[in-house]
Amino acid sequence: MFYCQHVLGMGHFIRSAEIVRGLDAFEVVFLNGGEIVPGFTLPSNVEVINLPPIKADPEFRDIHVGDGLRDEVGGGSANLDEIKEIRRQRILAEFDRVRPDVLVIELFPFGRLKFAFELIPLLERAKTAESRTKVAGSLRDILVSKREQRQFEEEACRIVNRYYDLLLVHSDPRFQCLDETFSRVSELKCPILYTGFVRQTESEEAPEAAADPPPVTSGEKTILVSLGGGRVGVELIDCVIEASALIRDKLSHRILIFTGPYLPASEFLRLQAKIAGNPRIILRRYTTRFISYMREADLSISMAGYNTCMNIVTTGVRAIVSPFIGNNNQEQTIRAEKLNALGIVEVIHSHELTPRQLSEKIFSALDRPGPRRDAPALDLDGVARTSAGLNQLVAAGSGEQAPEAKSWMT
Repeated sequence: MFYCQHVLGMGHFIRSAEIVRGLDAFEVVFLNGGEIVPGFTLPSNVEVINLPPIKADPEFRDIHVGDGLRDEVGGGSANLDEIKEIRRQRILAEFDRVRPDVLVIELFPFGRLKFAFELIPLLERAKTAESRTKVAGSLRDILVSKREQRQFEEEACRIVNRYYDLLLVHSDPRFQCLDETFSRVSELKCPILYTGFVRQTESEEAPEAAADPPPVTSGEKTILVSLGGGRVGVELIDCVIEASALIRDKLSHRILIFTGPYLPASEFLRLQAKIAGNPRIILRRYTTRFISYMREADLSISMAGYNTCMNIVTTGVRAIVSPFIGNNNQEQTIRAEKLNALGIVEVIHSHELTPRQLSEKIFSALDRPGPRRDAPALDLDGVARTSAGLNQLVAAGSGEQAPEAKSWMT
């Protein structure tokens, strides 16, 4: 059983979906606590349970009832407390039905603390005397700091040491170690497995004719612009559109923009009006073929989320990233600066985001020679090592043999 809660973007969902896609040795029940991501399908060995969705405001200050509630939970009329209770009961019922060999919880207790109302009861159920369920945590490379960091770390250590059997850190420790954003790693009692980065696989679905741009003419540069989920970052799209007008005389180009499925309809309509009559710019909401478009692009412009950055590394596209810093979040800034030091991306910070400065970055990025030759290749084998680690964890509890999870273990 794999629990995933995405609250703002869709990065946590996409990374978790890639992981469960690779768990060939398991039958998987996937608990999705956020709004449905359109177009994503999972293989037949994965049973998806879409819980009544909960989302966050753009500043991560509070959680709210998500869109798309079904009739059985009040057709959208249920309040947050009612939804919390419905979710808690549903999760426990699914656990009792499945009785999983291993429970994987994404991010908590290193984040998603507002979901303790349903996760602590789930962890308690997993650790009852009659349960043989092993518990593993799934963490990205960089954690977000908290206002009360000391108390937060103490509580995270307490929860991990009481309930968890393994922590999976989806990072290459040569690039980012857990103790760089969590100082009390030495107090964690369970093993920590660095799996390498999880990269998104290319969609096997048929091409989307409606989203396909016209053929690129000879000598024309293709610039791919994306916002991930789309709830934040629309100012980056506005800046790209305005920068396009500044560079058109010096650079023949075509811009393909994916706003993300969660961009408000009013903002999408505003952007459509802004580019009306401009044949150089194509606006789309979303695609399941994003990596294919990135592989074909001359330049990518985006924020610096985990999945987008791994797509950049995987495809080798030249890239400009603008880190999200809402609520003083430094996660994307840390990742962007480290990738910049390796020669993989150019960085434009929010205070630099003007059409003129972005225009200069576009020319600089297109002239960039590529990653430093002395930079180590990042480990992108996170899915396979996660699968091996979970197999080993279950086998250790049953006395069976499993393939060794060959990676960095602490």
